[in-house]
Amino acid sequence: MPEIARFEGRRRLKGSLYLAIGIAAFALLFTSFFPSVEQIDVDEYTESMPALFQELFNISAMGTIEGFLAVEIYQFVWVLLLPLYVAYLGAGVVAGDADADRLDVLLTLPISRSRLLAEKAASLAPVVLVPNLVVPPVVYAGVLALGESIDPIALLAVHALSIPFLIACGAIGVAVSVLVLDGDLARRGAIAAVFALYLLDSLSVVADRDWIGAVSPMRYYDPTEIMVDGECDLVGVGALCLIAAVALAVAVVRFQRVDAP
Repeated sequence: MPEIARFEGRRRLKGSLYLAIGIAAFALLFTSFFPSVEQIDVDEYTESMPALFQELFNISAMGTIEGFLAVEIYQFVWVLLLPLYVAYLGAGVVAGDADADRLDVLLTLPISRSRLLAEKAASLAPVVLVPNLVVPPVVYAGVLALGESIDPIALLAVHALSIPFLIACGAIGVAVSVLVLDGDLARRGAIAAVFALYLLDSLSVVADRDWIGAVSPMRYYDPTEIMVDGECDLVGVGALCLIAAVALAVAVVRFQRVDAP
């Protein structure tokens, strides 16, 4: 039984629930602004924005409730803030124990190091899953309360497809955690790495060089595309799984060589 994953996952559960409630409240607040945005000439507003913002955030889609939610909530929270937080937590799964002088105890446990690392990484599951379970019904209820309608399948899809995306970001954090073995440095490094990948994808869009952002998880998760256009990139899901697998493989190889202090 995955005792370590269950034990550490339970420790993250309360914080994950608080996080989900906070995001749900934020989503409700911004959803309530949509009637005001509806009165704006979106085309005129879009033309007044820099071309960079138009390209990155697809502001022209804000005239619909789906586009408004995608731009104002999902592009900000799910594509940037939540990945940074998951990577930050992932960076502490091993480096945090090294800082607390618990790494020697972990390395003497009667299980393989690969399984130990897998369970430590799996303890991030509540942070990935709980917001994606709590927020969708809140957003849907908020939309209905405004007298608007939204495709529930598209809403569920934008949350379901975020799971492999967040797993990939968490795996990057785990890899940094094992490579650095210093809690503060690992956490800062994981945030920097994920944010750099976000900027790399943005740069590739602006420079019209798609290949530059191919290694970025952000390339393969686009809430606007899912909610407005109804397109689900299953190939992108495979790419996210590959990114996560490579990051975890690097972490496992490095973890096999870590010596107890």
